[in-house]
Amino acid sequence: QVQLVESGGGSVQPGGSLRLSCAASGFIFSSYAMGWVRQAPGKGLEWVSDIDSGGDNTYYADSVKGRFTISRDNAKNTLYLQMTSLKPEDTAVYSCVKYFEKFKTNLGHGKFEDNDFWGQGTQVTVSS
Repeated sequence: QVQLVESGGGSVQPGGSLRLSCAASGFIFSSYAMGWVRQAPGKGLEWVSDIDSGGDNTYYADSVKGRFTISRDNAKNTLYLQMTSLKPEDTAVYSCVKYFEKFKTNLGHGKFEDNDFWGQGTQVTVSS
């Protein structure tokens, strides 16, 4: 079955960096676009970034553009999110998402389908 396991979260001071990983299994990773979303305490789900199945095209929310970089290693079935210049408002649970549609190209809109699959998430806390 499909599994997505995030790791790499933690506590960091403002201005710091973290790299999140999402280990995928149970499906042909290289056939599916992936993304990252986050949810801050008491707030709704916020789309963060998408990457297409081949890793050629990436998309970012305005709130993270220029600070976060999404990437993937299809040989290792792993998705990454490199986060730099972290701010307190980046504090949230970060989850990776596998889009249901194979070779999805309509990305970067923060819209999700019922059959998209989510990981459990990893906590990121940015505080001095």
